[in-house]
Amino acid sequence: MSELIKKQVTDARAHMDKAIEHCDGELQKIRAGKANPSMLDDITVEYYGTPTPLNQVGSVNTPDARTIVIQPWEKSLLNPIEKAIMEANLGVNPQNDGVIIRINVPPLTEERRRDLVKKAKSEAESGKVAIRNIRKDANEKIRKLKSEGVSEDEMKTGEAEIQKLTDSYIAKVDALSDAKEKDIMTV
Repeated sequence: MSELIKKQVTDARAHMDKAIEHCDGELQKIRAGKANPSMLDDITVEYYGTPTPLNQVGSVNTPDARTIVIQPWEKSLLNPIEKAIMEANLGVNPQNDGVIIRINVPPLTEERRRDLVKKAKSEAESGKVAIRNIRKDANEKIRKLKSEGVSEDEMKTGEAEIQKLTDSYIAKVDALSDAKEKDIMTV
């Protein structure tokens, strides 16, 4: 395999690693009935007129499996944090006691679990689509190398290598998805 094709395979692997990380991150945000600080990662709070991630305006902890506690750095942020959590529509009710905000995570109903499994499968499918797009781009780049003197056989070998890579990364996405599904459906 020529150096040019090896570079394309290496680039594709790096992009696929990023796609896996992104997919894993999105799956982590789906709650499985247990309190997890990452549930609040997408929430932003108005902080002096600037939307700021929640974890940058206070500490987020889980003292037990069903509770999340948010301790803001400034007391004036209690109401904006509470409002941001309500607007995020996470299916939880924050309780403000004037010092901290406590969120009790309710156990999931069977119907809610099924919805979350659908969402997890949708995220996994997005990850697979991203990996397939990376494969397509890599194969196009390999075909363009013909003008630089790369032989047909080397191009076929490169495309086969990219396909092997794609198959292995799609298997990784499936494994992440299956683990998340099992996590969600475990009562």
